[in-house]
Amino acid sequence: FDGDQMAVHVPLSQKAVQEARELMLASRNLLKPADGEPIISPSKDMVLGVYYLTMEQKAKHKGDGFSFADMDEVEMAYMLDHVEVHSEINLRALTWYDDQGNRLSEPETRVINTTVGRVLFNRVLPEEVLFVNEKLDKGGVKDLIAEVYELCGQEKTTDVADKIKTIGFEYAMKSGITLAVADITIPPERKTIIEDALKSVELVQRDFRRGLLTEQEKNEREIEVWQETTDLVGKAVRAHMDPDGNLSTMATSGATKGGFSTISQLAGMRGLMADPSGRIIPMPIRSNFREGLTAQEYFISTHGARKGLADTALRTADAGYLTRRLVDIAQDIITNEHDCGTTEGIYIRRKDDVAGQALSSRLFSRLLAENVIDPETGEVIGETGDVITQDLARRISATSLAEVKVRSPLSCTLQHGICSKCYGLDLGRGAMVELGSAVGIVAAQSIGEPGTQLTLRTFHTGGVAAGGADITTGLPRVEELFEARKMPKGEAFIAEISGTLHIDQSEKYADLREVVIESSQLVSDEYSIPEDWKIEVKDEAEVKAADVLATLDDAKIVAQHGGRVRVEKKARKVVVSYDQKESVSYDIPNTSRLLIKNNEKVEAGQPLTEGSLNPHRVLKIQGREACQMYLMTEVQKVYRSQGQNIHDKHFEVIIRKMLSKVQIVRPGDANYLPGDVVDRLEIRNINEDLLAEGKQPARFSEVLLGVTKASLSTDSFLSASSFQHTIKVLAGAAIGATTDPLIGLKENVIIGKLIPAGTGFIYGRFTDAAEEEENTDAEQLADAEAGD
Repeated sequence: FDGDQMAVHVPLSQKAVQEARELMLASRNLLKPADGEPIISPSKDMVLGVYYLTMEQKAKHKGDGFSFADMDEVEMAYMLDHVEVHSEINLRALTWYDDQGNRLSEPETRVINTTVGRVLFNRVLPEEVLFVNEKLDKGGVKDLIAEVYELCGQEKTTDVADKIKTIGFEYAMKSGITLAVADITIPPERKTIIEDALKSVELVQRDFRRGLLTEQEKNEREIEVWQETTDLVGKAVRAHMDPDGNLSTMATSGATKGGFSTISQLAGMRGLMADPSGRIIPMPIRSNFREGLTAQEYFISTHGARKGLADTALRTADAGYLTRRLVDIAQDIITNEHDCGTTEGIYIRRKDDVAGQALSSRLFSRLLAENVIDPETGEVIGETGDVITQDLARRISATSLAEVKVRSPLSCTLQHGICSKCYGLDLGRGAMVELGSAVGIVAAQSIGEPGTQLTLRTFHTGGVAAGGADITTGLPRVEELFEARKMPKGEAFIAEISGTLHIDQSEKYADLREVVIESSQLVSDEYSIPEDWKIEVKDEAEVKAADVLATLDDAKIVAQHGGRVRVEKKARKVVVSYDQKESVSYDIPNTSRLLIKNNEKVEAGQPLTEGSLNPHRVLKIQGREACQMYLMTEVQKVYRSQGQNIHDKHFEVIIRKMLSKVQIVRPGDANYLPGDVVDRLEIRNINEDLLAEGKQPARFSEVLLGVTKASLSTDSFLSASSFQHTIKVLAGAAIGATTDPLIGLKENVIIGKLIPAGTGFIYGRFTDAAEEEENTDAEQLADAEAGD
């Protein structure tokens, strides 16, 4: 017992009671705000029961081949013991689906070949989703609940989920599914597979003794051999399992953790283990749990298990800290307007692989920024401003369209918060996002909440080594990306210019390769020659830099660069064309794996070696859009590899804040100094005003800030001081006589005001404030003039 405490909140006032009942009640929050999937879906024994009920078995059963007129008859026959749960029967029923499981526009009555168990299961479903005639595992039940929600709404979904729970428990009990040691069959070919592996390892060691391999190569080869062996043994275990037996029912239904990997540890071999620092021990555990481990194997295997438990304790704190930083950066992002009026958006391209997501799931819940037209038929599938529902997303995905332009939090032009149309649907409600929704907090929590699951994975498989390169993964990788580290671990080299690439061995060092990228392009300088000047060069002549092109008395025009001359006498122009060469060289260690071949053409921003890219360099070389795409793809990879689905828009909300500032390079007529870091949208507005007045706009470069830095560079000193470096922030605010605009949630909570979101939201508070400011300025001016 660690002395944890919990508070109980009692809603006292009428308003609080109403809020608790209408907004916070569990049955009103059935969808997960992270991805719009149902939160409530049966698991463990409930799934086992449903799977048992809906599966088919090869064995013969009492009452196979009977025909029934309706579901009531089937239930009656089952109660009178004329048929069994897995008897195959023919049933005349009303169904919404064809034989392939596709939904029809109207239900039809026809004879279906099904099982008694499936009929019993369909008894608890509403009419709108009959007749489910397939084997349902955990995922299948979840999809079914999502479909019920879409078709029947909230009330019925809670009811159906409850009924599925009851029937699941009941049939899990009636099935009598259980496990004995004897059920675990060890495949006979296991012995020969392991003997072959030992022979391969012996060959590797022989090469090592002869000096043909380095120690690192030897270890890598051995690990490769043992990983392949573990896979082969696992496949053999699966092949020898009885598909209708208890063990495979438990594994395939999704009712248990681990699925088949745990079974192959029971019946096959445990395989390679990782030591506490995460390195793979090149001595595999060849035994399995059914036979038992040797003493030495037992000790190697405790490594993993212990690391799992120690990790759990440490990581929870890390994940909590990440959530805190994300909440801090995003807490002032609230939907403040219906529409910011932008015509911009982002392109969602089919070829972009954002961690293996389907095009439809990336489009879902956004608004179209331009019409979508089927390239084959020319039919308009969706118009600008349409919400992309699941159905529309599927229809767009079915065409051959390469890209779709959609509204996105990244391209919203509101200076404070975000507009509803750039955000799209509120995934937790399945409707357009309401004004005053704290979308920033929702994004931060959706990303932070699965954080605890990211690195606790070592715990489930008991530290069994999963193959993969030695790059940062899990929570540390997410942190590295959100903090926009300048030196990510295992950084890849990246091409700074486009051109042709040459690879040479470095002359100075034996363990380095020199990679040179050369680019050349034809450039021309134009010189206008005034009327009475004399042109001194002939057409097609070659000139050097500083050669005289034209003269008038003592005055002369000289060539800036050497090259070939073209004289245009009518236009009185001399054009000098020359090759502009550029080259960049990199010293790359021999241990890094190159991704390109000699004499290949590369584009600027293309990675040259394997590893993580530095997001700051991506921003500098390829620009803002490429940087956003890289950050999002990389973070999504980590979450998706752990089976955590989070909608892209939540990451976009955070990345929007990371890229919200720019650095002034030349201030022009703006009231800034070079090097000032200012808000991007603010400087855009200032530049528009300056251009309208015919003045010089400010020049700036994009900056990428990590979440901690971005939180501290907010306009609100109350929010920043309650986050980190309190004294420094407060002292700085006092010296600069800063005012706090009280835009976000934190600063309002600190001074005891209602938060400007949800029920405390005031529409138009920024437009009103701006108008008021203009009015007071005008009044002061008028007063001053009157005083004169």
